Parts: sequence; C-alpha cells; structure tokens
Amino acid sequence: PLATSFEGRHGSVRYWVKAELHRPWLLPVKWKKEFTVFEHIDINTPSLLSPQAGTKEKTLCCWLCTSGPISLSAKIERKGYIPGESIQIFAEIENCSSRMVVPKATIYQTQAFYAKGKMKEVRQLVANLRGESLSSGKTETWNGKQLKIPPVSPSILDCSIIRVEYSLMVYVDIPGAVDLFLNLPLVIGTIPLHPFGTRTSSVSSQSSMNMNWLGLTLPERPEAPPSYAEVVTGGNRQSGLAPVAAFDDFQRALQGPLFAYIQEFRFLPPPLYSEV
Repeated sequence: PLATSFEGRHGSVRYWVKAELHRPWLLPVKWKKEFTVFEHIDINTPSLLSPQAGTKEKTLCCWLCTSGPISLSAKIERKGYIPGESIQIFAEIENCSSRMVVPKATIYQTQAFYAKGKMKEVRQLVANLRGESLSSGKTETWNGKQLKIPPVSPSILDCSIIRVEYSLMVYVDIPGAVDLFLNLPLVIGTIPLHPFGTRTSSVSSQSSMNMNWLGLTLPERPEAPPSYAEVVTGGNRQSGLAPVAAFDDFQRALQGPLFAYIQEFRFLPPPLYSEV
C-alpha cells in the first residue's frame, strides 16, 4: 500500500503526476500536478476498539522526609479515533503529598524519520487540557472529560522511511519534581466509527468501567430460556399434527428422501440451552 501523504520537519511523502506532449520541430510541453494519497485506517477493527487504561503512583522525597504518594488512574474507551472526534477521559487523581499538583492531559504526535541506518524523532503537541489544582489530601475524578482532536494527519504505521504515531498523555504536574505521567497509545484513522461499532464500544466501555478499578462487579450470567416441554404441552403438540387422510394425500403428492427427512425431524424439540 502507498503511504499517506505527509509533510514533516525532516522529510515528506509526496505524490505527483507528470505529463509531456512531444510535437515535431517544437519544444515538448511539460505539465506536473501534485495529488494527495490516504492509506485508509478503519478504526472499527477490534484492536482499535479495545479500551486503553493504566495506573501509576509516585512518592515524593525531600532530603530525609518522605511525603505521601500521588496516584493516577486513567482510561479511554478505545484506541482508534478520527480527526474532529473528542476523546472521553476517565481518570482519578489522588494527592496524598504535601504539594499542590495539577492534573493535565495532552495529545502528542511523534514523527520518526529513517535514513541510512539512522533515526531522527520529533514530538509535537497537538491538543491539551488542564484540570483543577489539587491541594494535599484532595482527589479529583474525570467522568468523561473531553479532549477534542484537531485536524491532523492520519497515523502512518507501514512506511519504511517515515512513521507518524499519536499518544494521549494523562499526567500530574508536580512543582519542583518530575511529573507523574501515563501514556495511552492512539491511532488516528480515516474511516469513522460505524453506529454498530459505537454501540459495541460503548457497551464494552461500560462493562470495563464496572470492573475492579472502580470497585464494582460484573453483571451475573443471564438465565437460560425455558425448556421445550414447559412451553409446548402435549395437547398443543398433537393439535399441530394434520389429519391422517390429509397427511396421506400430502405425502403422496410430495415423494422423495428430502421430504421424509423433514418429516422425521419435524416435531423434535430444539436442543437444550446447556448443549448450545
């Protein structure tokens, strides 16, 4: 497949068409036109619909004193998005240290350029948001805080000379110390989420939100449907049979092994729920 058109700091992927008109005794007429190529990335694939989550903790030390930990848990409902979508961030930040901290989230684009056995990498800020400042002993919860993806180039994952990747960084800004950060990988695609994919992603997200990290339990297994004997009584089963004379006429009209096979299994009950 052709790599997506891209203009980077240290390299680019460009496509153009050239045409020449040769005329006797005259100079040839040349024409050149650039065009754009997109290698489509469908975010409806199972790997890009899976939720992304992580947890980290950090303890601050100042000389011989050790403060309480700062913990960060974050989750997004899927890995694949398209430009213009908003990422819903579910996070919990707990500050047990003695410092004032600020939770933040950013989207980064990482460009990697490969040539002659060497690699050069460039990281650019795409979008960011800021939460409320947290004093000592405070906790903040993000219940779907939205971070919109601006118009950006799709991810380039299969090109041998240029690679473009994205990541969502949810972190805690700690003054005077190294920040506590959590990286969640992203893939920016070109084919948007289908309605069915939205429902599936939403259901899987809600189900995973009910797991241990929020202290809830998964729903119980659904009950089996009633058996065939409970629904269809003996009288109803006999009333469904055709009269003998009419059945003989019908049997003479339709002769063949297929009809006999259908008649043999016509009134058998369906398999049990446990068998299926």
